[in-house]
Amino acid sequence: MPNDVTISLTPEGLDSGSPEERATFGLLALTANDRLLTQGVETDNDVVRHGPYVPGYPLAEWFVWNWWRIRWEAGPPMEANAASRWAFAHQMQTVGDGYVWPNITIYSDGTNAFVHSRQSLNPKAVLFRYLGTDHREEVSASSLEEAVDEFVRDVLVRLESNGLHKTNLHRVWKDLATERAEPELTRYRKLEAQLGYDPDEADEDALRRRLSDAAILGEEAMGELAADAILEKDPLSSMSWSKDISEAADQRGFDADLNSGLRLSNASGVAQAGPVEAWRLGRLLAHKVRAQENLDGDRVSNERLAQYAGTGAAVISATGRRSRNISFALDQCDGHGRISLRSKWVTGRRFELARLIGDRLARTQVTKASENLYPATRSFSYRQKMQRAFAAELLSPFNAVDEMLDGDYSEEKQNEIATHFKVSAMTIQAQLVNHGRLRLEDAPDIYGRGAAFSTPHAV
Repeated sequence: MPNDVTISLTPEGLDSGSPEERATFGLLALTANDRLLTQGVETDNDVVRHGPYVPGYPLAEWFVWNWWRIRWEAGPPMEANAASRWAFAHQMQTVGDGYVWPNITIYSDGTNAFVHSRQSLNPKAVLFRYLGTDHREEVSASSLEEAVDEFVRDVLVRLESNGLHKTNLHRVWKDLATERAEPELTRYRKLEAQLGYDPDEADEDALRRRLSDAAILGEEAMGELAADAILEKDPLSSMSWSKDISEAADQRGFDADLNSGLRLSNASGVAQAGPVEAWRLGRLLAHKVRAQENLDGDRVSNERLAQYAGTGAAVISATGRRSRNISFALDQCDGHGRISLRSKWVTGRRFELARLIGDRLARTQVTKASENLYPATRSFSYRQKMQRAFAAELLSPFNAVDEMLDGDYSEEKQNEIATHFKVSAMTIQAQLVNHGRLRLEDAPDIYGRGAAFSTPHAV
């Protein structure tokens, strides 16, 4: 996966405006993986340029203020209110200050970052019409960090060369540098951002209590719970506590023998998270499992799927025994644990259980970062996207699906294949979209929701 982001500002003169604007005015250009994302046309003379003439100062402020959310907040969420809150921290058009900013959205899944450019929303009403690519570039989160840091430092140098040494940008940049250098401040800001809050927006005491809960569930698991809670109106109070997880495990969960669950006999060749996209890692793990277990293109029975999780088939069939918020596996002690699933449908429970199997394999044998809690949530973090891709390929391997469809992508045929593999129709539709067999708008079960299983077309 390419890993290159550049944000440049070629100096130009400006006769009016604030001292900060005049000192940092120039032609803005942003590239990702060598693809120019800011290109546009001056509407009054049809001249094509690499980017707009804008001051770097407000953009640098926007980057610094939203740094934690850009770096750690997964998304975009599908729920309307959450998506609206999310947009202000991730869409460059919200920079404002009277300029027409690129229609570029920047966000992360916690491991990799995404830069998505689109055409101007109302091209007739602007002086500079962004051409956009309607293409999403995936890069390492570290490369985005480096590009933003370099851009902000360049803006600061221009300010200081014009005698501006005590601007608001100087202050917020210094604060951000302190937060990034202090481990405890980093933990606080990271969780705050994962919950969808701006700096200092969340209740401090409540957030610190959540951080202390991470000692029980695990630091990364806490982040996954936060990314799920962002879909609620009050994310901080909606987020699950360790005691909630334990109670759900005891009251609505099923016993699991951790020592009898599936393990890969040879995990070599499975790339570490980060250098490889989440969907690719999930598929690769599923291919490893199917090859090891001699599954070929066969359906995985409920009994066998439960065996892979170290539990009994009742975890799938007992649809009335449901977790309220998320599906999860919770390790307890002496090689024992509990598994609790959320769906009321057998197909949904099979998919959730497969996600948990993939999560455990990835955490214990690939990243070597296992914790007590293995959550399957609604978010689009790297971990959750990997889970969905794994589950889809394990339960309904696409080569077999494609062969059985034999070019017939009708809804009736899709339902037939879904019934055969005991998955939902949405699973089959998402696979067809993600492999280019269907257009998203021709997939009614997933249109408007984003591709559900985090393959190349997913968010």
